[in-house]
Amino acid sequence: MQAFAESVRRFLISEDGPTSVEYAMMAGLIIAVAVAGISSVGQATLALYVKASEKMP
Repeated sequence: MQAFAESVRRFLISEDGPTSVEYAMMAGLIIAVAVAGISSVGQATLALYVKASEKMP
């Protein structure tokens, strides 16, 4: 267990730790923006289909 704690401490002290966190945050933000965009496009497409179906006899 002490070896694991030591490896975590070295990871956090090194430059790789903060860089990994930054990449994870960027990936999370990119995913959030993608989900919001896809949701918006999906809602607009649904509204278009509903409008078109209402005009059909």
